[in-house]
Amino acid sequence: MLIEQQTHHQPATEIGAPLIICPGFHDRSWTEAFLHNVSFPETHPIWLFPTDKYPACSGIHLLEFVQSCMGDDGRQKPGAVSSYSPPILIGFSAGVVGAMQAAWAWQQLGGQIAAILAIDGWGVPLVSEIPCYRLSHDFFTHWSSALLGSGHDSFYAVPEVTHADLWQNPQRVEGRWISRNRDSEPQSSTAAAFIQKIVRRHETLAPVKTME
Repeated sequence: MLIEQQTHHQPATEIGAPLIICPGFHDRSWTEAFLHNVSFPETHPIWLFPTDKYPACSGIHLLEFVQSCMGDDGRQKPGAVSSYSPPILIGFSAGVVGAMQAAWAWQQLGGQIAAILAIDGWGVPLVSEIPCYRLSHDFFTHWSSALLGSGHDSFYAVPEVTHADLWQNPQRVEGRWISRNRDSEPQSSTAAAFIQKIVRRHETLAPVKTME
């Protein structure tokens, strides 16, 4: 399978948690805009699930993709030059369905997932031991999705934006950050800042290993 990985401009001494991007049913340019506008640190490998070849909501195909990236047992793959810490799955729309299914199956096989970010995964339950975070394009989606599990922290756009804009232009989407601690007041944030901070929250660096 194709593994599309963000390159590093300079040799890295540590590698961050891999980010496995699980798009929905949409044009590839949407996801390219998302990656450009969130601007993840270069220490993170970024692996893009090829939805031009496999259904976005297919947990089976996404599981195979995770296995091909991480190695079947989650350890270093033969011929690899580094080992990876548990990945963070970032799903959008139908991709949230695949992400939740694949994460559950990966755990059943003994693998680990650091966190899941569910972006506009309306109607997808977030009932898992894995830390899960919801982002919604409006309050109704935020409220109604929470009935199926609000996860840890969550974010919704204020004012509301389109489903497409939340994915393509998260840096422009203003909204409310709701803490898992329900006694805390909602904080103002952008969707991009929310995503960046959650990724940092679950940051795990693994030292680069050189081949003998």
